[in-house]
Parts: sequence; C-alpha cells; structure tokens
Amino acid sequence: MKLVNFKPILIIPGETRSIFFEIFFKSIRSKKFTSPLILICNKEILRKEVKKYKFYKKIELINLNQIFKKKIKKKNIYFIEIKNSNSKNYVHECFKVAFYIIKRGLTNKLINGPINKSKTLKRKYPGMTEYISKNFNQKKFAMLIYNNKLSVSPVTTHLPLKMVTKKITKKLIAEKITIINTFYSQKLGFKPKIGVVGLNPHCETLSKFNEDTKIILPAINSLKKKNIQVSGPHPSDTIFLKSNRKKFNVIVGMYHDQVLTPMKTLFEYDAINITIGLPFLRVTPDHGPNEMMVGKNRSNPISLIKAISFLDKR
Repeated sequence: MKLVNFKPILIIPGETRSIFFEIFFKSIRSKKFTSPLILICNKEILRKEVKKYKFYKKIELINLNQIFKKKIKKKNIYFIEIKNSNSKNYVHECFKVAFYIIKRGLTNKLINGPINKSKTLKRKYPGMTEYISKNFNQKKFAMLIYNNKLSVSPVTTHLPLKMVTKKITKKLIAEKITIINTFYSQKLGFKPKIGVVGLNPHCETLSKFNEDTKIILPAINSLKKKNIQVSGPHPSDTIFLKSNRKKFNVIVGMYHDQVLTPMKTLFEYDAINITIGLPFLRVTPDHGPNEMMVGKNRSNPISLIKAISFLDKR
C-alpha cells in the first residue's frame, strides 16, 4: 500500500484581481482533501473573498514563526498574512515566503494561482516556470501540462515564434525529454512513451537546413540509446489525431502553442501545469487570471481541483 505524505500544500492565490478564490472555494466544497492547505495572501483580500462567496469553513491565521513549531493538522486550512496588497511587489512577497518555507524543509508542495506575467515579471523572465527555477538556481527544468490520459511539454516556453529556431538544440531537446522521463519514472511509477513533434510542417522544409533531420532526429536517437521510449519527429498536424495520440503518454513540441493549443482543445480545464526538475513539486491551474470573469461566479474549478488532488496524493 502506498504511503501518502501529508506535508502541507502551500497555496499562493496570485494576482489580487483574478478568479482564484472563487475556484478555490468551489474546489474545497466539491472535494475532500487530506493534506493541510496553507494560503499565503493578504488578510483583507481573503476576508472580502470569504464574505463574497459565503465560505464558512474555518481558515486559521498562522505566522511564519509558528509554522515551524505548531502542529499542522490534516484537512485544516491556514493562512499566512502578507501585508500591503497594493504594493507592486505583493506577488513577489508571497513567493518569497513560500520559497523560505520550502527551503526550510517544511514541505515540498506548492500551488500558485494565475499570474499576470507582464505585470508581475515585467519581462525579466519569460514566465513563472523560469522565475521559480531561477530562485532555486535550477537550470534544468521543464513545463509539463499534465493529464493522466495525455500530457504535453514544450521545449521552449514563452518565446516569440521568431526566436524558437535559435533556441532549439540537440542538447536542450535531450535535456527536456530526460527530465520528463525521470519525473514519470520517479513520481508516477512508470516509464512514459514520448512522441516528439517536428518543427516544420510535415517535418519538411524548402531551406537547405532542416531542423527536423539535423537537430531533432539526432537528439531522439541519442535518447533511444539510453533506453528512453521516445519516437519522432512526428508531423504536428497529425500527431494529435485520436489514433495517434493514444500511442503516447507525453507529446513534446518545439514551442509553446504547438502543443498547448491542441492540449487545451482536447481537455479544456482538465489539466494542470507542473514545473518538473525542481527540488519540490510546483503545480498551477492551467489557465490565467481571467479578469473578465471576476465576480461572476461562473468559473470552472476543475483545474485547481486536479492540482490540489495531484499534490494531496504525494
């Protein structure tokens, strides 16, 4: 019988204006979780959201000193207060506290709610994956959009399309796929079948240099020698057909939208974003702040439910 680790799950709601609390309260109401949950947020924002959505389950205030001394109880919800939610550094302060707790060894589980990258990261990082990895001096990592039926991973993440060809290399492709294979083997208990998508339409090009044959194929061949179950390059316009995608656990693409667009078309909100390769498990719902839906109480909580459930079992 598998032993479940009931270390607390740290939860950063993210932007002060987003759908996070709506979907968080819906998640807690719809499913029972065993792991303690620790919100890291502003007290006044939390109070207003609790009142707005009529959430009556107890949320206990705990300070940063207490958290290492006090017994954190299963199934309870706690929160650590972050002052001054109007500060431009508010989201960074939330992450700073979470990183401190993780580095002290209290837990290895983190969920963050939707982040407005242009507002919070100010173009210093391509995305939150890179921001978090940098704070742990982790140079080798990968973005995995996970569903137990099929997952995808882009070799390059939040890059403009014109920069992709300059970034993809044999080394980078092999590195990302190795991280994916290790994650599945160590965390999920099996070796995945991985399909790799070519860069060019039909894996063909009119130019003299074909990335599919000169970069992607040699990377795949080198991984096969290491007993990794990988194949490709496969044309991106057909790999997601039902008869093709069922052959794989993970499909790896060369750029963000090449694999995230079909993934979201297939599963919509039923997927989570996992940063793999970190010394802890970082998961986030696979959607943004969705400011247009704030206050309407119509947002789908399934991705957050999946995120909490994933960490609750580990």
